[in-house]
Amino acid sequence: MSRINDTANVKPQAFGKVAVLMGGWSSERAVSLRSGQAVLDALLRCGVDAHGIDVKKQTVLQELESGKFARAFIVLHGPGGEDGRIQAVLEILDIPYTGSDVLSSALGMDKLRSKMILEAAGLPTPDYMVLDDDTDPEYVVASLGLPLMVKPALEGSSIGMTRVDEPQQMREAYATAAQFSGAVIAERWIEGGEYTVTILGEQALPVIKLETPNAFYDYEAKYQSDQTRYLCPCGLNAEQEGQLQRLALAAFKAVGARGWGRVDILCSEDGKPWVIELNTVPGMTDHSLVPMAAKAVGMDFDQLAYAILAQTLVGHNGNRQQGGNHVGAG
Repeated sequence: MSRINDTANVKPQAFGKVAVLMGGWSSERAVSLRSGQAVLDALLRCGVDAHGIDVKKQTVLQELESGKFARAFIVLHGPGGEDGRIQAVLEILDIPYTGSDVLSSALGMDKLRSKMILEAAGLPTPDYMVLDDDTDPEYVVASLGLPLMVKPALEGSSIGMTRVDEPQQMREAYATAAQFSGAVIAERWIEGGEYTVTILGEQALPVIKLETPNAFYDYEAKYQSDQTRYLCPCGLNAEQEGQLQRLALAAFKAVGARGWGRVDILCSEDGKPWVIELNTVPGMTDHSLVPMAAKAVGMDFDQLAYAILAQTLVGHNGNRQQGGNHVGAG
């Protein structure tokens, strides 16, 4: 068995009382609730003293403090949960938590800033432009070509994204993305295969290829469609798959991400891979990709959730590893 699944000797009592943080207030709330419930059920089946918290701005601090939790499993998607804010709260409360820290969570959530970092690190990511109310669509099209993708920088699950095939579609696509907070970006369309790479610990799991009859892998394709195909093995040869895995790890490390996550990659028709975005709190639903990749290396859903939680026992600083004053509470 791979070392990523080396948690058999970790007893459930080692975790103490665990908060599974889900819900939140982002546009991905519904997906987060489904992911969170799946993780909560898995941890309970494993014997962990796990408790679900539907995170709300007005009550989360009080619930975390009064609950005397030893650690937290973050299953919050989007702004408020994946962007460093809940991580900062947990840091202040000295509660160890799953996944990336404050800075890397914020960078991973922001598609614009993460693309800047990827560029600075010399990693391939599609050309892009930042849009505003006065941007000339013809200039964008002349610069990036058609088709292109317009997206909000701070949303996940493909929310607010539009494929643009004609210049006259730019205004409406911008208006759709601008409904959400943060910058709006237009990105050069990469024609070719779509792949995703799960990161667990220091390893990249087997690559999954995504195939959908939709214009792109949108919200409906991710969470609702039964026509989306997930191929694992992904159909690439060993050398090509290894290239994508190495690129995903490099992108993950470039923003300082840790623990677990997912990197989405497009391969153009000439075989060149392009990093599209990073996810530091990926979905954990029945349609989600991380559990599929884990299954390919022999980990079922319960083992995956348990392994992610076990990462909080070896946090990246002494306080998080020990869990401050909360370890063993409750």
